[in-house]
Amino acid sequence: MRDEMTFVEQVHRDLRDVRWPEPAEIRARARRRSRRTALAAAVAVLAVASTSAVAVGNWSGRRELSSASPPQAAVPATRVEIPPAALLQRDDLSARTGLQLSEAGLGGTVDVGVGLRRCAAKRKSGASAQETWVSRSQTVLRPTLGGGGGRLGDVLVVQDLHRLRGDGAARFFEGLRGQLAVCREWREVRSIEWGGESVTVEDVHRWEAPRRDFAGDESLLLRHSVSATLAPVDGQAPGQPSVPDATVVVRVGDLVSVLILEPTTEAELVRLAGLAARRMCAAANPSC
Repeated sequence: MRDEMTFVEQVHRDLRDVRWPEPAEIRARARRRSRRTALAAAVAVLAVASTSAVAVGNWSGRRELSSASPPQAAVPATRVEIPPAALLQRDDLSARTGLQLSEAGLGGTVDVGVGLRRCAAKRKSGASAQETWVSRSQTVLRPTLGGGGGRLGDVLVVQDLHRLRGDGAARFFEGLRGQLAVCREWREVRSIEWGGESVTVEDVHRWEAPRRDFAGDESLLLRHSVSATLAPVDGQAPGQPSVPDATVVVRVGDLVSVLILEPTTEAELVRLAGLAARRMCAAANPSC
């Protein structure tokens, strides 16, 4: 009996010495594991599909000896993962670069701006969000002034690259054109603090696409501007009118890239869009 108690006490002591992960750490591990599992499963399914296609081709070739049926063409393998080389590289940028941050993930949707999404939902454009299969994004910063102090440089380039299933990329562009058609101008009312008081103001959003189809299979240069918000009581403008911002959206096959350059230079965005399309070609389905 004493031996059994000693064993139980030893177990209790061992359990007290175990370091249990924090809940946040467990969730982070689970997210990483689920992403790896999902991607591995997708690659495994595609590998099986490719192997099956080869097996069918070989079997039909052998059967051709006894029948007149033509040999079947091999089915090209479908790319899933987006390699880092499909993104713009530092050599593509005309400005000096500093820190480069990147991330890859599964799922989500292509985002070209919160305002356009809200307007399309209010106007009921009918364009459904296309679910992303896999994605890769990067943020390139400018070099820090002085090179010290531990501070980060300003944002130079933001690029999101998405792979969509089937014809999802083409349908995304169709929906985007529909959103732009119904959201040329959109008024949004909100409240702000002005002169120590809460006042109601109105923003007038405008979207236009001054250039189309200049890179890849499809492309759009989106220009978004917001007029000065006016206080309805006295007609004064709380703050300066915003400078128009520009975004480039490019499609190559099943890949869609959203590209933002700071500060906004439309000519440079168009140039980078052509380079981005060439980088995307090798990773697209079908490849260029």
